[in-house]
Amino acid sequence: MQHRIDGERLWARLLAMAQIGPIPGDGSCRLTLSDDDEAGRALLISWCAARGFALRRDAIGNLFFRRQGRDADALPVLVGSHLDTQPTGGRFDGVLGVLAGLEVLETLADLDLETERPVDLCVWTNEEGSRFQPAMMGSGVACGILPFEQALAACDAGGVRVADELVRHGYEREPVPDIGLADCYVELHIEQGPILENSGKTIGVVTGGQGIRWYEISLHGEETHAGPVPMALRKDPVPMLARLIDLVHDIGGRDPQARCTIGQVRAVPGSINVVPGRIEMTVDLRHPDEIELEAMHHALMRGCSDLSRNYPAIRLDVAPRWHSPVVRFDANLANLVRSCAERLGFAAHDMVSGAGHDAFHLARRMPTVMIFVPCRDGISHNPQEYASPQAVAAGADVLLSVVLDRAMSRG
Repeated sequence: MQHRIDGERLWARLLAMAQIGPIPGDGSCRLTLSDDDEAGRALLISWCAARGFALRRDAIGNLFFRRQGRDADALPVLVGSHLDTQPTGGRFDGVLGVLAGLEVLETLADLDLETERPVDLCVWTNEEGSRFQPAMMGSGVACGILPFEQALAACDAGGVRVADELVRHGYEREPVPDIGLADCYVELHIEQGPILENSGKTIGVVTGGQGIRWYEISLHGEETHAGPVPMALRKDPVPMLARLIDLVHDIGGRDPQARCTIGQVRAVPGSINVVPGRIEMTVDLRHPDEIELEAMHHALMRGCSDLSRNYPAIRLDVAPRWHSPVVRFDANLANLVRSCAERLGFAAHDMVSGAGHDAFHLARRMPTVMIFVPCRDGISHNPQEYASPQAVAAGADVLLSVVLDRAMSRG
């Protein structure tokens, strides 16, 4: 018998969570460890408490809800994702994985199914990396990949530290983060791209993820009045910026699988009639092949060195800030997702994730896989982000089927 989740309940929960931190256009803004982020967590905690799922927290703010199995000592099956959003985020990114995980726990309880293993719902802190960098922070600390002290010292644009916000919300008294041992980790997520929708497929079987490199780059010139100083005598960083933008996009266009993004550009002091004395920018490079990603990194560094020689009056500083290596998910779990989708009657498609996810860190500690569902026009990190009730329910049904297969197993 193929068990299915309650699609109407899951959809209602998604809409309810979206009422916390709403922004125009049906979007959401729940920045990490903000009051809205904590309000979303409190709502989830209330839903879990009503069903008797035990809560555990750690000192980086991760949440874990458990439905016990027959063997309390068996390694648990983990599901989950995140509740934090981008400043102009949607209603489904991350939230779907968390609320579908809750729906799995509730469906098991509704059906009075006793699993052999415990099933844990994980809610990771600061997956987005929007307010605090790096991204995937809570899972990185819990998996021993990101040093705890480094995460605590991270600051937002206003100088507020992660440590300050953890104290404000009472997490500092919790145990030091450590994911421990588990049977596996399974994460449901919207695709955040157009492939599933364009191919007419319902389920994405995610076999791995792109490598990611983040950089902070600053160009230092000299502030001066826009009128009196001749162009040839200025120490203006803007011409170098133009060449640098070209460089980054040339690197991103090196092959169809390469990606580049300049997400932030800020001129200081930012006045219309002042030549900027400093320009700050960020660069995001991605590729599904680690060797190619490394080549992109070296191309950026060489190009910046060349620009420094060509513009001797301008100082160019490049600071690599984060590297998430290419990840390969567990082949047996990917096969299981594929077979569960087939049994449930859903067309599936193998794919590599273009976005970073907490599952990338978990894959370095235990067998891991992701399940994707289509989102309209491939739009994400945008208030227009949308996944249909049918797609949401299909992904949660596959998640339930995978969890049941693993949680019913012994050993």
